Amino acid sequence: MRWSAPLKPTQAIQAAFAAAIRDPQRCPAPAEVPPRRMAVYRELFYNNVASFITSGFPVLRALLPDQQWHALVQDFFADHSCQTPLFAEIGQEFLHYLAEERGSIASDPPFMQELAHYEWVELALSIAEDSPLPSTPGLHLSPLAWPLAYRFPVQRIGPAYQPQTPPAQPTYLLVYRDVADQIHFVELSPAGFGLLSRLQAAPVTDRDALIQETARALGYAESAALLEAGRALLADLCARGVVQNCQSA
Repeated sequence: MRWSAPLKPTQAIQAAFAAAIRDPQRCPAPAEVPPRRMAVYRELFYNNVASFITSGFPVLRALLPDQQWHALVQDFFADHSCQTPLFAEIGQEFLHYLAEERGSIASDPPFMQELAHYEWVELALSIAEDSPLPSTPGLHLSPLAWPLAYRFPVQRIGPAYQPQTPPAQPTYLLVYRDVADQIHFVELSPAGFGLLSRLQAAPVTDRDALIQETARALGYAESAALLEAGRALLADLCARGVVQNCQSA
């Protein structure tokens, strides 16, 4: 934490106390605090943060040995400056740390950032607020439906499957929250992902044109069968509530 003005004696003790809790290896505890009491505070604060990260990223936790996991969490705890006081947003802060601050470490699994994002999505979508419908007419993607693309097949990663190189084809997923507030994960084809990505970018008033433009972008030859398959996919997505305002196109 940076201070813009000289610290008063009490503030200096508080700053040193907080630094010693977060990073005991580099920041000595204030002389005024007994070591035994300092140890209690360190354990309390670290365990509190570690428990939230563990519960939010259970697969990643299961894949890392204890020493490696606690070193990862301790590094996050010591070096990352959280921008929110909300425990529900610790997971997002952890993602930011992995993507922007941690850097490349040889012992980290190559899929770690993507797996962490995949695990975070479920909590993030479960607490996301439903946005008002756009005033623009046409088909549009529900704000509670997120098309996602990963290099690794994150939905399959676990103790028995830990790929070290990404496969040739990316993994496309749809994660959405239904009217009963249940979270669903659906694997998408490249065409399905392309279609949803276009709807996410802007509403569409002509569903057949949407299907044809998506097909052309992927290099598919136009055909009656392809058009029918696209219509069937959109009908299914409309029934699920993933695509909304379906009667307008």
